[in-house]
Amino acid sequence: MGALSLRAVGWAKSFPIYRGPGSARRWSLEHLEALNWTENAPDVVHSVLLTVSELVTNAHVHARSSAQLVLTWDGECLHVSVADSDPGLPAPGGASDEAVSGRGLAIVDALADRWDAHAFHGGKTITACFHPPRRPDPHRGTDPAGSGHLRPHGPG
Repeated sequence: MGALSLRAVGWAKSFPIYRGPGSARRWSLEHLEALNWTENAPDVVHSVLLTVSELVTNAHVHARSSAQLVLTWDGECLHVSVADSDPGLPAPGGASDEAVSGRGLAIVDALADRWDAHAFHGGKTITACFHPPRRPDPHRGTDPAGSGHLRPHGPG
């Protein structure tokens, strides 16, 4: 029987209120570096770190609880999940132009490929999914959008 191939990898850590979102960003960055995302997908890394910051801040400020952060890479999507002790499900938007807070989930909605929230006994989890950008293989001649259509070679 052949060696098992790695299907998924994940990391989990609890971030108490006193540690703040900065430590969650630094911890997340270490794991994104292990996946080579900092070199290969810097824009996605920036979006992931901003999402981590927003979700951990929401757990600390709105739920007044520690944030349980889980990063999971399944080969298709990097799942960024934050659980807290408030079972109330959030909804993005609703902040006035003058408000100094209340835009966190709207930011996550704009950055992530998708996100969802699930209540469980005693809390909730918000999970955002990030796909790495598809880079064309310069030797295959596919278009930059990754549709698989061949581009013509040579002049127009």
